[in-house]
Amino acid sequence: MSAAPVLELRGIVREYRSGPTVLQVLDHADLTLNRGELVGLVGPSGSGKSTLLHTAGLLERAEGGEVLLDGEGVLNLSDAVRTRLRREKLGFVYQFHHLLPEFNALDNVAMPLMVNGVKRSLAREKARELLAEMGLSERVDHQPGALSGGEQQRVAIARALVNDPKLVIADEPTGNLDPATTERVFASLIKIARMEGAAVLVATHNMALNQHMDRVLTLKAGKLTAFAG
Repeated sequence: MSAAPVLELRGIVREYRSGPTVLQVLDHADLTLNRGELVGLVGPSGSGKSTLLHTAGLLERAEGGEVLLDGEGVLNLSDAVRTRLRREKLGFVYQFHHLLPEFNALDNVAMPLMVNGVKRSLAREKARELLAEMGLSERVDHQPGALSGGEQQRVAIARALVNDPKLVIADEPTGNLDPATTERVFASLIKIARMEGAAVLVATHNMALNQHMDRVLTLKAGKLTAFAG
């Protein structure tokens, strides 16, 4: 029997209400994401890309449809269980790195493992290995303020991947970087994700990154369709 997709969104409906007004952001949206697959998500500003990512990442609840992670329905689980699943199976990368300024790069990356109960020495060993893969061996003892923007984002990617997540969700992960740095950072994300076998869903305005994707989807009028470049 073939393995279940890492992520399935089936008929997802997301609505926002303001008084009598209802804004439907996702209109029965469907998405399947398999292990090791890199999928891009594009669409105009305000089209609901972040809403879709937050729904897929168990940060928001849909009003309708199903969300399955590793074949298991997760939409109606308790907040505590959804939080545990985010810690254990998901990794997040944002436009801004959100590193903890008081900790060095090594401990920023090791933190998710320690939160999950891994001994500090083992967590730091895994963090050191990932940072080396990112080309940051010489920067592990530096705090975020002493790192360049590209270095900070590579640390953030390492942090997102340190728990060996099944699914990585990236929301404009290079949106704050110059083109040359963007290529380096995105190459690092792809390299580690492929090596770890994670599925990756990336929302981006940067069309140049589409060439790196296995496929690209467009979100428009609340529905997902294949990108027609």
